[in-house]
Amino acid sequence: MAGVPKTPQEINEQDVVVSAPSTLKTVIREFKQDKVATVALILLIVLFVVVAVWSFFIPNSKVTDVNIMDQYLQMGTSGHILGTDEQGRDLLLMLIASAKNSLFIALMITIIGQVFGIIFGMITGYFGGIVDTIIMRIIDFWTVLPFMMIIIVLVSIVSKYNIWTLIGIIGLFSWQGTTRLIRSKVLSESDRDYVRASKTSGSSNVMIMFREVLPNLSSIIIVDSTLTFAGNIGIETTLSFLGFGLPNGTPSLGTMISAATDPTVLVSKAYVWVPAAVFIIVITVGISFVGQVLRRAFDARQRLG
Repeated sequence: MAGVPKTPQEINEQDVVVSAPSTLKTVIREFKQDKVATVALILLIVLFVVVAVWSFFIPNSKVTDVNIMDQYLQMGTSGHILGTDEQGRDLLLMLIASAKNSLFIALMITIIGQVFGIIFGMITGYFGGIVDTIIMRIIDFWTVLPFMMIIIVLVSIVSKYNIWTLIGIIGLFSWQGTTRLIRSKVLSESDRDYVRASKTSGSSNVMIMFREVLPNLSSIIIVDSTLTFAGNIGIETTLSFLGFGLPNGTPSLGTMISAATDPTVLVSKAYVWVPAAVFIIVITVGISFVGQVLRRAFDARQRLG
């Protein structure tokens, strides 16, 4: 009957609100369902920790000093677990130092791309109109440019070239995809009731974009950052392999793999380049598996509200 208070039993049975699981619980559930991605995540954590910690205890002289007398030592010879390269450098230490440099460069490029991509994507998606038209036409033009060729040219002509120069040059071409992704999401978010309510209450556009809208984009930002990071590892190693990456003498995974351009090394001294190739494959494939799980988790979370 209307107006009659409900008993506690009726409240428990009829008015229970089923809330959606938290984002963390959703991610954990997806990883439990995907054993391959779980193994990939554990392996990635182990590799990143080992590289980050071990690299701090490797003196530069151990990596850069040349010892012709130890040239092309086999694996396990004279304490060299992975052997030595053509300059007599320990390949295990080279692998750790190269991984540190390549991962650091990829991380910094990812951060640059995400920061600028989020800012431009928020602006063009939120304001729309002429602002959207101008920014998107610039991105369309920037996207069709042969960025690898331009990077090679810039690397060749820039003076006082170093690791930060490489990060800046690649970073110029790393934000367009993120801008498009963020723009598409902001276009839908800007029409929601909470944005209209904030505008009605007198909140500034900057406050609405970065306090109200941006938190709702966290899921796609995390997924995009993860997959972009793997792609940036490939870009850096490709440039280093071609000889247009890090400066001469600076360890890089791409430089280690470039030793395979020598037919003799490719066939009879595979231990020189295989470890770096395997490391790149494990890292990029592992990140891809983890990124796909994160995408499924956040998509499921979004469907559940």
